[in-house]
Parts: sequence; structure tokens; C-alpha cells
Amino acid sequence: MEVLKRAREIEREGRRVIHFEVGEPDFPTASVIVEAAKRALDDGHTGYTEALGIPELRNAIADDYRLRFGINIESRRIAVTSGASGALNLLFSVLLNPGDKVLMSDPGYPCNEAFVRVVGGEPIRMPVDESTGYQPTVEIVKERWTADTVGVVLATPSNPTGSMIQKEQLESINDFVAEREAFVLVDEIYQGLVYEPDLDAVATSSLAIDPELIVVNSFSKYFGMTGWRLGWCVVPNSLIEALERAAQNLYIAPSIVAQYAALAAYSPEGFGVSEERRTRFQRRRDLMYRGLCDAGLEVPLKPEGAIYLYANISSCGLDSETFSSRLIEEYQVAVTPGTDFGSHRAHEYVRFAYTAAEDDIRRGSELIGRAVRRFRNEI
Repeated sequence: MEVLKRAREIEREGRRVIHFEVGEPDFPTASVIVEAAKRALDDGHTGYTEALGIPELRNAIADDYRLRFGINIESRRIAVTSGASGALNLLFSVLLNPGDKVLMSDPGYPCNEAFVRVVGGEPIRMPVDESTGYQPTVEIVKERWTADTVGVVLATPSNPTGSMIQKEQLESINDFVAEREAFVLVDEIYQGLVYEPDLDAVATSSLAIDPELIVVNSFSKYFGMTGWRLGWCVVPNSLIEALERAAQNLYIAPSIVAQYAALAAYSPEGFGVSEERRTRFQRRRDLMYRGLCDAGLEVPLKPEGAIYLYANISSCGLDSETFSSRLIEEYQVAVTPGTDFGSHRAHEYVRFAYTAAEDDIRRGSELIGRAVRRFRNEI
């Protein structure tokens, strides 16, 4: 967030910044969704809804799992939430007691640690890198597991690397955790943004491996509804009652207008827009991957999903924070240092988001190439 703050300061000075730091699709919400929101307002939908969401939306989400992924999920197991962040807050408030430990990947989504800490839990980082496909293995889980560990958080596709967990990895971790009567929570908010996944990757939903897994998802990324703050989670039957009580007390209900708007995301027109944009993100991924490689950076993994590349910048003789700072100050290209996502080799890596237009990706890659050559000459 410090990089974004500085980028906006530079823009207020009248200088143009190329944004590779923002993990937000740059497309506006599809017009079919916006029009549905307007109709909801015109129809007087301005009050509270059920704490876990309107039945129509829960049913639509369940139908999507069945029709697109061949997974049968009862709609009662789906809780609509105020964004994926709201889902994670609710889930950890139900799943954790003070002192409980939760394992999560390093690098990984930084807010997960905060969500665990706010309810008195203790996040435990699991170091991952290119040797494990930036996903934890069951061996890593076993190494970090203690008597106080109550669960594991996974993400596929992941932020910041775009990696996807292999089926065998997920099955092994799930079996180990289930034997200890603990939970596996899978963050799938980039589920719709998958590009040519490995045949052994979990390319649909982790629920295909085990329908009793806890899964978190969102309308933000694939459907382009970041500012609407709407997400959902799928939970086992045993958690529904506790989750509903927590939702009633912590959030009351998700936005009614956002929920009625989201129904249109599941229309043929809504899916058509989302799929067209997914194809454009794939082109951007390919363009940025080539651009960063041509600039002389090492990109250990070509992302299988999400909207990010994670590149090693250590050959420039700078740590990731200095690299990011100099790139924005001297070249007006904004990127995110690896230290925002954990501590494991974090000073060696920078995250690049391909959420900018293709012309900006070309220009930004050219500027990054100039910067890399200059930084190396200074060593």
C-alpha cells in the first residue's frame, strides 16, 4: 500500500505512473451487472437481507458449481459475505480460539495473518519457493505442525505467484489434516482466472477433491466487482449455524444491492464478459512474462492463474524494497516488494501485476529493462 500511496503522490505532481502494483482488474464492472443493481434500487431492494445472503444468489452459486465444475453443493452450505475478507474474518472467528496456530504459505496473501491475529490466533508461516511450485507440500505441513495447530490455509491460484496446487499435494495435505480433526481452508478468489493449468493442478475447485473442505471465493477478480465488496464461502454442515450467528453479530448482512447485481454475473452475458476479460488477462500475462524475461529478470514460474508474476531481482544488487523504491522514483513504474508477502527470500523478489493495458505493459517492461541494466552497472 505504501507503493500505491507514493504512486498517487507522483501522479498529483503531474507525472504519469505505470501501475504494476495494484491487484485489481482495471476493467469496469460489466454493464449487465450495473444494470441489475439499478433495477434492484428501482424495485426498492434497500433493506437488510438474510445474514448469509439472499436465497437466489446462494442457489445461483450452487448451480454454478454444478454446471461448470460438476460439483454438487447444497446451497445452505454457501454463505454470501462482505467480500472474501468478510468470509475470512467470519471463518476465523468461528474456527479459532486464542492461542490456536494456523499454517499459511510464505510468500502469501498478507491479510490472512491479520485475520488470524485479530481473533487471538497465531499465524505460522510455511516457506515455499520454486522448488515446491510455490505451494506447500505435506512434508512442509508436517514440519510446522504442533499440538496447538488447528488448521492450514492454502490458496490456488495464489497471490503473489499465480501458482496452483497440484491435486496430489492437496490430497496429501488434506488427509494429514483430517486425521488430526483440523481444518483445511482454501482461498480460491482467483478461481475464474486460470490459464492453461498443468493437468495435475486443481483447475476447477478444491471441493472436487473433498466436498467438506472450507473454500473462500469472491466476485471481485473474475467478475470485476472489487468495489462492491461481495464474496462467499462454502462450509461443512457442522459450521453453518455458528457461521450464521457470527454473521448476524459482526456484519448483519451483505449489501442487498450488490447481491442482486451479482445474480446478473451468472447470466450468459455476464459470463461472456468475464471470459473475454480472462482471455485478455492471459494475453497480458504472456506479454509481461516475455517483457520481464527480456528485461533480464528471472521469473521462476510462468503463472497458471491469478493476475501476478513473481520475479527474482537479486541479480540487480538491490533488495526488493530498494528496487521498488528506485523503480517508482526514477522510472515511474510501480511494483510491490516481496516483503509485503512474507519473509522467506522476500528481499529477492518483486510482484508485478498485469492489470494494466497492453501498451503500458510494453512500455513498463522497456523501462524495467533500462532500470535493470543501470542497477547492474552500479554493482
